[in-house]
Amino acid sequence: MFLAIDVGNTQTSLGMYDGQTKLASWRIATVKTDTADELAMNIKGLLDMDRLATSFITDIAISSVVPTLTEQWRMAGQRYINRPPLVLNSELAQQVVTIDYPHPEEIGADRIAVAVAAIFLYGAPVVVVDFGTATNIEVINKEGAFIGGIIAPGLVTSAEALFQAAARLSSISIEVPETVIGHSTAGAVRSGLTYGEIARVDGLVQRVFRELGYSCRVIATGGLSPRVAGLSETIETVDDDLTLIGLRLIYEQLGR
Repeated sequence: MFLAIDVGNTQTSLGMYDGQTKLASWRIATVKTDTADELAMNIKGLLDMDRLATSFITDIAISSVVPTLTEQWRMAGQRYINRPPLVLNSELAQQVVTIDYPHPEEIGADRIAVAVAAIFLYGAPVVVVDFGTATNIEVINKEGAFIGGIIAPGLVTSAEALFQAAARLSSISIEVPETVIGHSTAGAVRSGLTYGEIARVDGLVQRVFRELGYSCRVIATGGLSPRVAGLSETIETVDDDLTLIGLRLIYEQLGR
């Protein structure tokens, strides 16, 4: 069975697959000081919760945007398959997807995995909005090439910056208010964060369409996508497993 691991700045997602069938998935906090031993224990604990044994794992692929953890996850995974797991990078990715980008080595592994999954599941052209620590907008053109995208502060990142900078605003939970016009300080902040985030995304997507010269499907993914994607005028579908699916597809296409 195949274990996909996507290490993000705030959260790490893991998914266990038997062929194309997802058996279980988990989302845990990313702790940048974790050691390989601690991460190996995390893997075992998560599998135990779903009555899956570590002996079931035959293959592992990792995407990571946290350099200090990439090697630790690689060593943790090696404990269970007795060989180095696949660690996704742009060089490997170019064997399965066209990357039309001046410096492909700059592209985060998660962005590549999302693009591969979007092409496979939804076809090209396609735009993916990934709501995470950063809000990433990835663009795949009608030729099926990853041509770039947009990186902006994510919803939680924007909220934290606001609370730190504005002395009179305390931390407020991120929820979508019923009205855009806030009738309390908390309501006004929630409106600005949630409706502001989706208005920014819709505006950027429309600009992407104008640059491309055509419109296309827009897919949302990432841990925060269920909270705000329904407010969008451009997002058609929410698919929270895109990164993990992309890792599985890349692993399969590389013939590992």
